[in-house]
Amino acid sequence: MNKWDKNFLQLAKTVSKFSKDPSTKVGAVIVDDDNRVISIGYNGFPKGIKDDNRLDNREVKYEMVVHAEANALLFANAPVKDCTIYTWPFQPCSRCASLIIQAGIRRVVSFENKEPEMV
Repeated sequence: MNKWDKNFLQLAKTVSKFSKDPSTKVGAVIVDDDNRVISIGYNGFPKGIKDDNRLDNREVKYEMVVHAEANALLFANAPVKDCTIYTWPFQPCSRCASLIIQAGIRRVVSFENKEPEMV
């Protein structure tokens, strides 16, 4: 992992803190080949939906929340074809992976916290 990858993963981590989800905070950053930020996103309810006690009900929340990656794609201020997306704290789900592929993003970088293997 190069210096830029580390910096943009750190930015995705910072963006994840914007989420009001009490249990899972996810951030995404889309960057072009010139290392310019095209978009950011974090997980949360759709625009105009009040952040209320539904955030504490996992079943309801999972049906309503827009994922960080989808938000970043929706709010991109430039084409994302051939860009890189950075996600924190884990890799995109299969639904978001499909959106990322369909949008033409060519590279996904994420932090994966793996437990050390027991010998």
